[in-house]
Amino acid sequence: MDVETFLSFNWFVMIPEFIILGFAAALSVIDLFLNRRKSRKWLGVCGLLGIVLAFISLLLLESNGTVILYDTFVFDSFAKSFKALLLIGTAVVFILVLNENWDGLDEKRGEFYYLFLTALLGAMFMASSRDLITLFIGLELLSLSTYILVGIRTKNKKANEASIKYFINGAIATAITLFGMSYLYGMTGTTSLDTMKLVLANVNEPDHLYILALSFLIMFIGLSFKIATVPFHMWAPDVYEGAQISVTAFLSVISKTAGFILILRLFLTVFDVIQVNPSETMLTALQSFLVVLSALTMIIGNTVALKQKNIKRMFAYSAIAHAGYILVAFSSFSNVFYFDTIWFYLFAYLLMNLGAFAVIQFVCGEARTDNISAFAGLIKRSPYAALAMTIFILSLAGIPGTVGFIAKISIFLSALTANTPQLLLAVVMIGTTIISYIYYFGILTQIYFREHETYHKIYISKSIFIVLFICIAGTLVFGIFPNTIYPLFYI
Repeated sequence: MDVETFLSFNWFVMIPEFIILGFAAALSVIDLFLNRRKSRKWLGVCGLLGIVLAFISLLLLESNGTVILYDTFVFDSFAKSFKALLLIGTAVVFILVLNENWDGLDEKRGEFYYLFLTALLGAMFMASSRDLITLFIGLELLSLSTYILVGIRTKNKKANEASIKYFINGAIATAITLFGMSYLYGMTGTTSLDTMKLVLANVNEPDHLYILALSFLIMFIGLSFKIATVPFHMWAPDVYEGAQISVTAFLSVISKTAGFILILRLFLTVFDVIQVNPSETMLTALQSFLVVLSALTMIIGNTVALKQKNIKRMFAYSAIAHAGYILVAFSSFSNVFYFDTIWFYLFAYLLMNLGAFAVIQFVCGEARTDNISAFAGLIKRSPYAALAMTIFILSLAGIPGTVGFIAKISIFLSALTANTPQLLLAVVMIGTTIISYIYYFGILTQIYFREHETYHKIYISKSIFIVLFICIAGTLVFGIFPNTIYPLFYI
């Protein structure tokens, strides 16, 4: 690439990524030369400032489908709306990090902050990728950063176990995904999704279609590890339990969002143009596989959560169940509700899940235990935290008046309005949602009807209060006026 070609690219569409990269690099250099005894907390404030600046620059950019770097990077409405989700979620997680108890590990805070930024950068690149290579690089940048974040407490046995399990499962998932991608490259001779789409639109040989179907199944299995769907979910409970609460919150929201971004970009671009027969594409031909995966994920995620006493493990299985709900929207292929339904559900999940993790961090940090009994008598010890957790639980359960209800009803309607109505998925979704009431309301039982050993007042810190205010406001306002947030999807 010569200088003239390099300068001809419209680099302005990458300003949010450049800001995140610049802050991550600056924080890593500052942390390297900063005295070990100095507090690193202010580095987190700088990282949060970088995320805010990146978000502002994102809103100022026009999503006109600009393509640069030889069709490998695109800035369209899909990329803009999902990047907005990633930036908002990471900003909320950063506020949680600023409040986290480090137990003498303050010298590691610096790398903690810029690892979050590099993980965010990888996810943002995935949102704009139109090439297998850039998709894979973004995925690995996200994955490698989170592997380290999970195991950053090197003297904690649970963190060590979680990090090893996460790394091994992640490495296997990456290898499987890359193996599936190799079939696509072998069939088309290109890594560009747009060029690949043109080549595959003319494929009609039965042997070639078989290879492409195999590629679909292999890649989806690999990516199922990333979004923690059944039966590729077994790493999630141990990782959620062993990681810092802020890291667990990041994995449950940002990492899951990034996984669905990759699935939407890759599978809808490539496999929806391959004609298996005159009336259906390969994506619709393999719909039954997605339906079964979605149903199993909802059923197992919710039923296993019933037996959990550790609050982080319970939310791990809850996250698995919510991945199943999103798969309902993905596998329905509804013409009326699709991208906006998935985006809105991820946005709703961001608000209610990060809000719940903020309360978990506050309550479990005070009690020094992750057992659900830590919430006993919370209404007397901290009424505001109890009220906040109640709102988030009701939203996660899908009770009317909350953003969770609007998100679930949108997915339910997407299943019913599909070209082939997915009645089975709709029934399973209703049934598993009712099952989820048992363990969700079990937390409320602890808060309102169980006695605690002590009744000393516990007070919410400023950073936790900010997170709770943002998440409660979003949960209630967008639950009552959901149309006010949809324009962000079309910016």
